[in-house]
Amino acid sequence: MKIGVLALQGDFAAHLAALPGAVEVRTADPIRGLDALVLPGGESTTLLKLLEGTGIVEEARALIARGGTIFGTCAGAILLAKNVTNPQQPSWGLLDIDVERNAYGRQIDSFETILDPPYKGVFIRAPRIRRTGRDVEVLALWQGEPVFVKQGRVFASTFHPELTNERSIQKLIFGTNSS
Repeated sequence: MKIGVLALQGDFAAHLAALPGAVEVRTADPIRGLDALVLPGGESTTLLKLLEGTGIVEEARALIARGGTIFGTCAGAILLAKNVTNPQQPSWGLLDIDVERNAYGRQIDSFETILDPPYKGVFIRAPRIRRTGRDVEVLALWQGEPVFVKQGRVFASTFHPELTNERSIQKLIFGTNSS
């Protein structure tokens, strides 16, 4: 599986380290040759500005249409969401969830925890999933709230699995050859 990591801003280097063989994506053209695309954490409003006019959003939509996979973490989950609050902002609408930005607090409120099922979760100024659509499958919870979801081949986590040594999330999404 050929995996690309959006490398415009945010923690893309950690995703590249967690997915040996993955390539940096800075323009729309490389997405045409990918099977999967990772949207890293970072600052969602900054990412939206950097993405303007690049064609990356259209190529990401084409990737899904041809059966590819997209995985967004933290800010990447915000980009994928149908609705975004705190404050409201545009998003790609590829995943039928509503998210609230920075819902767990400021940078100083960041934390690590064990999720259900037992994955290690690193939360940094993380969004909260406030609503999941009927076709959204919840893959992990924290304190009863969804933190890892999927709809078809679109996955999102509000935490950062790339910042741990555990690779079970990546194996689940991309298969056994990605670790």
